[in-house]
Amino acid sequence: MRILVVDDEKIKRVTLSDDLATQGHEVETACDGQEAIDRLSAATFDVVVSDLKMPNVDGIELLKWIKQGPLAHVEVVMMTAYGSIEVAVEAVKLGAFDFVTKPFRNDDIFPLLARIERQQKEKTVAGTRAEAEAVDEAPITDTIVTESPSMDRVMRMIEIAARTDANVLLLGETGVGKDLIASVIHRHSYRSGFPYVKVGCTLFPPQLIESELYGHEKGSFTGAESKRKGRFDLAQGGTLYLDDVDDIPLEQQSKLLRAIEEKVFEKVGGTVPIQADVRVIASTKQNLLDKIDDGTFRRDLYYRLDVLRITIPPLRERLDDLPLLVDHLMKRIAKDQPYEIDADAVDVLLRHDWPGNIRELYHTLERAWLVGADHITASLLTAEMAGIAAKKKPATGGFRAAMDHAERQLLADALTAAGGNKTAAAEALGMKASTFRDKLAKHGLG
Repeated sequence: MRILVVDDEKIKRVTLSDDLATQGHEVETACDGQEAIDRLSAATFDVVVSDLKMPNVDGIELLKWIKQGPLAHVEVVMMTAYGSIEVAVEAVKLGAFDFVTKPFRNDDIFPLLARIERQQKEKTVAGTRAEAEAVDEAPITDTIVTESPSMDRVMRMIEIAARTDANVLLLGETGVGKDLIASVIHRHSYRSGFPYVKVGCTLFPPQLIESELYGHEKGSFTGAESKRKGRFDLAQGGTLYLDDVDDIPLEQQSKLLRAIEEKVFEKVGGTVPIQADVRVIASTKQNLLDKIDDGTFRRDLYYRLDVLRITIPPLRERLDDLPLLVDHLMKRIAKDQPYEIDADAVDVLLRHDWPGNIRELYHTLERAWLVGADHITASLLTAEMAGIAAKKKPATGGFRAAMDHAERQLLADALTAAGGNKTAAAEALGMKASTFRDKLAKHGLG
């Protein structure tokens, strides 16, 4: 392919063009967007690899010039620093094929170019890029049930994440649907024909998580009676979803960083490097910046995971979706059997704050359906939800229970006032951060 590399940083421009040339590409360079426009006007190129921030004409202006004129068929890959991710996302909306975040190894560009080359070969005369990348017959809007304005940005980010190969960090409370969103991104990505592998990081003890992620050789530790592939190996070509990534022990995070950053790892007890051609999606219900502050999560790993960030709102902030969700979930629960749910019953659901989010809603409906068969009433749901609330009340009363309740409320109010920042909340209460977190855990607020 004929490639134009555009970057005002001479060292990066020269080294990248040299490495692309060794792969058999014809490469020219430009030091800024204006020089790139001049070269594009005088010669034919298949791909432009451009930095975002440049003097004279920057990367966004160059992209607009390409996509709004007769050269709209030319694919553009943007290079951006971590702090410019929002601009890179905007570039994808404007028509950029994908983006890579600096610093990166030059060979990180090679898979993107291979995708472009493959798709260009697959296009027919009447084809478009959208047709070439169609990997799931059902649109994203049919997969995720929502009409709520609070989900608009989430849906836009999912579509962008599906079009790119960037790592994704999903943020949200327990039960909001992070697993579903991760799988939707995979199914609509170019990696959909390859494995989608989920790792529940909470499920494995610290001494086994390394083996689960990277595999092990026979005899590498007690109980390793045969060699085994890890999840990175099983996900080759596809997507690796790290659920509750904050539960990966600090001592294991450097190896995870290397696997993500350099795309290479070794099995436990092994010495042979294994290439990791995987796209990583991670999720957490914790504030990772707090964990960085208290020394339990690596800042550099956070930056590698937090390329595209999608924050999923809790159900209480999208209650306008609840009737749709009830209908959708009831069809799953009842399968082919008929059911009826009273309007008053839906009103009962709308008055609940749903701390367990959509997962709690599903189980509430499932229990009510099992008890009430094909007819769910308001009184039935009220009884079901009252039973849940009763289980949450302290088993004993008196002074100690009252003090515990007051302390819990104080912690919750401080956390809310600090916008979820535990360090700031602890400071506002005059507590040590460690004491504050211990109390959160004690009251189930952590």
